[in-house]
Amino acid sequence: MSAIPKKSLMLFSGRAHPELAEQVAKHLDVTITPQSAYSFANGEIFVRFEESVRGCDAFVLQSHSAPINDQIMEHLIMVDALKRASAKRITVVMPFWGYARQDKKHRGREPISARLMADMFKVAGADRIMTVDLHTAQIQGFFDGPVDHLFALPVLAEHVKRTYADHELAVVSPDSGRVRLAERWAETLGGTPLAFIHKTRDPMKPNEAVANRVVGDIEGRLCVVIDDMIDTGGTVAKAVEALLAQGASDVVVAATHGVLSGPAAERLSNCGAREVIFTDTLPIPESKRFPTMSVISIAPLLAEAIHQVFDDGSVTSLFDGNA
Repeated sequence: MSAIPKKSLMLFSGRAHPELAEQVAKHLDVTITPQSAYSFANGEIFVRFEESVRGCDAFVLQSHSAPINDQIMEHLIMVDALKRASAKRITVVMPFWGYARQDKKHRGREPISARLMADMFKVAGADRIMTVDLHTAQIQGFFDGPVDHLFALPVLAEHVKRTYADHELAVVSPDSGRVRLAERWAETLGGTPLAFIHKTRDPMKPNEAVANRVVGDIEGRLCVVIDDMIDTGGTVAKAVEALLAQGASDVVVAATHGVLSGPAAERLSNCGAREVIFTDTLPIPESKRFPTMSVISIAPLLAEAIHQVFDDGSVTSLFDGNA
């Protein structure tokens, strides 16, 4: 008895961000595999796929948005269901890696929850993980298997270049930890000047920071403040105010993940920024949108990366041209 090896790509979506999954499916020219998914009265989650998945190359997409623990649990349950239904390979597509900020111990007796996330998906049955703009790149090493770390920089930078081509730009990191990312931004935008905000943060007070001063020459320039995520918006709002106070002609904010908790939308809409740009790695409801916000689709990048993984191609070539 003999069989010709063949591969079939199947795309699965959780309930957190169905719009993104539909766009990815459209770019891949596939349909999302139908499934039954619902929550019981006590909050327990049930998932069952309505088609055979035996031997397939499965890509399971779920955004870890609020309520984040429910979305992560649903993601894990989907992976477990695929493993038990004999999928050949399971790729977890999490555009936003939940708990990524808890990647080290600041003080004793603290968890490293980003590592726990990787362990849970490995135990559930994931063979590889695909994610966008990790909070710190070394999180890739937490997962015992391939991690495709995608970058939103080309998508965001292209929008900035196209929209503000006739402006003198400066790239600004909101803190010293994002300077390396700011260097890549400056290179992509054609060698613009760099600056960063010197800030202090109290480890006892989460989501609070004090912008002390701007380090770098931003006089008369349109400043592009870059970050991987914006949660409550306090840091970025203070950074915008500091830049405008120290002579910036205007400020544009560009971030990959719009977590936008609590007062974030109000803070960003009133902070004085000319435009606030996000990708749609996380769903941003209409209630959190405002006139100066732009949301750019990350679906083409995710779809191309999925295609490369399925076709045994090069994901790296999507970013720096090296296969």
